Amino acid sequence: MLHRYAFSNFQSFRERAEVSWLLDRKVPQAVWSHLASSGERVSRVMAVIGPNASGKTALLKPILFLHWFASHSFASDPAAALPFQPHAATAGEPSEFEVELDVDGQLMRYTLRCTPQRVLHEALYARHERMRYVFVRDWNEATQAYDIKQQDFGFAPSEARKVRPNASLIATAAQYGVPLAQRLAGSQIWSNIHQYGRMVNDASQLIQAATHFATEEAQRQQLVRLLSAWDLGLSDVQVREVETVQSDGKTSKFWLPFGIHRAAGHVSFELPFALESSGTQGALVLLSRLLPVLATGGLAVIDEFENDLHPHMLEPILDLFASPVTNPHGGQLLFTCHAMEVLNILHKSQVTLVEKSEDNQSSAWRLDSVEGIRSDDNLYAKYMAGAYGAVPQL
Repeated sequence: MLHRYAFSNFQSFRERAEVSWLLDRKVPQAVWSHLASSGERVSRVMAVIGPNASGKTALLKPILFLHWFASHSFASDPAAALPFQPHAATAGEPSEFEVELDVDGQLMRYTLRCTPQRVLHEALYARHERMRYVFVRDWNEATQAYDIKQQDFGFAPSEARKVRPNASLIATAAQYGVPLAQRLAGSQIWSNIHQYGRMVNDASQLIQAATHFATEEAQRQQLVRLLSAWDLGLSDVQVREVETVQSDGKTSKFWLPFGIHRAAGHVSFELPFALESSGTQGALVLLSRLLPVLATGGLAVIDEFENDLHPHMLEPILDLFASPVTNPHGGQLLFTCHAMEVLNILHKSQVTLVEKSEDNQSSAWRLDSVEGIRSDDNLYAKYMAGAYGAVPQL
């Protein structure tokens, strides 16, 4: 499970910001949490709220960048720049990232300092009696090469020295069969965010969702149960492989979703999902990203969680992460949201606020860190009144 991550000099965040799922003993046991295998109590959900253009999406992107870097950077073009943007005021300075998570019962910390051109420092630590390095990789300006030290990592030193400046030692070691590297590189994050922002729910997203459910029958059945229970007028969702002929005469196959509806007199009819309402389409695409996390664990990172959905649907979807029945492996959800009703659902420790200053610097803080906040506060009313900050100045 993910415990926390922090970063600095990334997009609109010039100074250090942190997102933490860790809960202390003061947080009631009733709050949606999971006892991590490493012993810490960790929240299952984290909502990010704040005004438009405050930096909410930018707060989510660092964990996605770190996941890509540790898992897939080996496959990048050797000359490609790392896909992130430092703050405009400090574009020539390194960006820093840090993440803590438990891996098979052991707490691990990964740190990265880099520019878009190269890695300057990369390290992995594991907790024993205290944190001990697994590997440390530092750029040596004098020798124009990396100094690398390892403890029980198992990556051949001759190969480690060849790792490209724009690739992670973890992602590269995974290609050479190093067990810990493969375990870390194989971690799963499901998201609707790419480098440039939120993906639009278009036909390609429906096809992607249908392709997923075509190979995951148990999740398709759960999808049907949920959509039927949410009063969307659906009694079933089927996915079918269709074939089209291209302009050059070649054929291509892809999966499409169809909604099954019941009318009066026990008559059924079906509609291609492209003709369903935007809310129904949005629910299908959203669940194609949430159900895998609920089934196997991992993290879902969703921008504009309530997009195209009625606010009353927030709680039943979030409830999926609260229940050990629907979330047996401690899957986690990180999301941005403009539906402030979420403050009536979550605990103050499960909300992160974001705002941007007049000089275009974003900052973030967890709601339970606000001085004077009480457990019995009406979070919704006080937030709307501006008591906690992170509200539009109109």
